[in-house]
Amino acid sequence: MNRASTSEEEPRWLTEEEQRVWRSYVHAATLLEDHMDRQLQRDAGMPHVYYGLLVRLSESPQRRLRMTELAMHAKITRSRLSHAIARLEKNSWVRREDCPDDKRGQFAVLTEQGTEVLRRAAPGHVTAVRNAVFDRLTPEQQKALGEAMQIIAEGLQPNEAGADLPWLR
Repeated sequence: MNRASTSEEEPRWLTEEEQRVWRSYVHAATLLEDHMDRQLQRDAGMPHVYYGLLVRLSESPQRRLRMTELAMHAKITRSRLSHAIARLEKNSWVRREDCPDDKRGQFAVLTEQGTEVLRRAAPGHVTAVRNAVFDRLTPEQQKALGEAMQIIAEGLQPNEAGADLPWLR
């Protein structure tokens, strides 16, 4: 354990129990993301992040969102989104449209082919999510997990201008 500190004050090291919880979280989150990626690659030929983009577009009015808004929802950098959209365009699952009132802005639009790919991928994905998470937890554990994750997310997402968030990079 690295005990170097940049301040004069000793850091608040994790207790043994906190270390156990943290490592369990990191272990589970890593395995879960890998599980979702493998399932979607096998069944739909796309990584989990692409599936999330298609879902977000399918839930949007006219199946379209500004690129900056899509990056914000996906919690990814604009350059990573641009790369992902380029790959989705090659598959004809998404197309870009220029924003009529902002010459620099673009929309990502879910195509009919993308909608069909999503329709076919969704049942296997929801089964994988259910098997990996919800079927392993009691209703009380599900509620506690949801509440804990919401508290953590709210604490990590600052609202002030100039915040260092992925979709602003």
